[in-house]
Amino acid sequence: MKNIFFPDENVTENDLYFMCYITERIARTLHQHNCYVVNTIGYDALVEKISVASVLHCENPLQVVNDFINEYRLEKGSFDVGDVNKELVDIIPTETQMGKVYCRLILQTLDDDEDYIQGMLRVYNSWIAEEIDDYNTGVYYEPSYILKRAYYANSFNGL
Repeated sequence: MKNIFFPDENVTENDLYFMCYITERIARTLHQHNCYVVNTIGYDALVEKISVASVLHCENPLQVVNDFINEYRLEKGSFDVGDVNKELVDIIPTETQMGKVYCRLILQTLDDDEDYIQGMLRVYNSWIAEEIDDYNTGVYYEPSYILKRAYYANSFNGL
């Protein structure tokens, strides 16, 4: 994927990871699903943000989250990833951990004709995102090749 501001530079996998991390952080801050965040921001704005991700990465992440929330008028919701069964879940994975989970899944399922943002939108809007974000199930702990196989199979049954 080419950087839209510097066409001779490519957007990197680290830039995608940063966008997945920031998406997770915004979603948790607002008690929203990740798909709400990426859908509300939209493709064009996400392309702009991933093109400057290497700069945003150097900023205070709390400020970056607040800037995204204000710039795209993101609203509070009622989905809390921390609302788990305490008998099943001892530790909630961090935003960085979940950013890595999503980044790997996007990269492993990226079509030849897709850019990173198209892959983000596809994965965050798929059935598997809801499963991954239900920490009671522990799906997020599955190895990335299992998540990839489940994504393509549209199910975890029979894997």
